[in-house]
Amino acid sequence: MTSASKVYTDAKGALDGLLFDGMTIMSGGFGLCGIPENLIAAVRDAGTKDLTVISNNAGVDGFGLGMLLNTRQIKKMISSYVGENKEFERQYLAGELELEFNPQGTLAERIRAGGAGIPGFYTATGYGTLVAEGKETKDFNGKNYVLETGLVADLSIIKAWKGDARGNLIFRKTARNFNPMMATAGKICVAEVEEIVPVGALDPDHIHTPGIYVDRIVQGTFEKRIEQRTIRQTEGV
Repeated sequence: MTSASKVYTDAKGALDGLLFDGMTIMSGGFGLCGIPENLIAAVRDAGTKDLTVISNNAGVDGFGLGMLLNTRQIKKMISSYVGENKEFERQYLAGELELEFNPQGTLAERIRAGGAGIPGFYTATGYGTLVAEGKETKDFNGKNYVLETGLVADLSIIKAWKGDARGNLIFRKTARNFNPMMATAGKICVAEVEEIVPVGALDPDHIHTPGIYVDRIVQGTFEKRIEQRTIRQTEGV
């Protein structure tokens, strides 16, 4: 770590002293867009096990959070969509992996609520379905709602486009997704970025996540894989 900053030289160092078996980790991204590739790999290399992972999805087979499924480090997923990962499906159907499914908007709001210190909220989404089983419901003005709890984690690992030594972050386009709200909902937040710039180089009006939410930051290198590459056929080819 450099003096008087939050900057670390590599992902392993950025997670030093933060990982323990049985912890809960929030991992940003949507599909493979905006995922903290280097930090996920560092968690894998650390061998931390019995993890509860809160993420929109579980990556793909062999990449992203899929790496942690392959090494059996994840005990439970709290997710919205897992359709791109055959190993996830296999482990779940075999009873080897716990799963807490959430409607996508509900998952986003549970994370936002956790970061804002809100322990619970009511939503109409999921009422009368399996999502509502075992949960408190309530009538507001003749409409039924389901009580959902806010989510917090021992650690949030997120990915941004640019950051400075104070942890101020800017996300780029759809890579913004779950990352900003997860930064607020982790007891500790570690961010990896494509570029670290000098303090003062970021326009304050363009900062998405203030550095107050970010404890450590590291510059990474990224594959930026695509889940399913689709190419339009050109006429006559």
